[in-house]
Amino acid sequence: MATHSAPRPRPIAASAGSLWLFWRSHADLGRNFSIKLVIREQHALVTTGVYRLIRHPMYASALLWSLGQAFLLPNWMTGLAGLLGFCVLYFGRVRREETLMLKTFGDDYREYMMHTRRLVPYIY
Repeated sequence: MATHSAPRPRPIAASAGSLWLFWRSHADLGRNFSIKLVIREQHALVTTGVYRLIRHPMYASALLWSLGQAFLLPNWMTGLAGLLGFCVLYFGRVRREETLMLKTFGDDYREYMMHTRRLVPYIY
């Protein structure tokens, strides 16, 4: 007699959502995007599109991807490695990004911070 365990959740929607969010955040940033922490000439503070709800949608997409990966991969240790990678990326960089934005945009960025969350709309 074979025993069957309950099927594991398959959060493909989280993975697909993360890809959409990653694409959308780049599209909303336009020419303001840079892989380095730099302010470009004619850099503008983007507060529209996905940026009207969260300040760091690219990191939110990486978090969604790593959570989706944790459930999709059959090995939990391997799955959780993506979450560890996200934490290293996020906690190692987000403060420096926000410091640069505050230095560059001052009160406009402070106002923006008061109306948005870092990663999860209305929560964090």
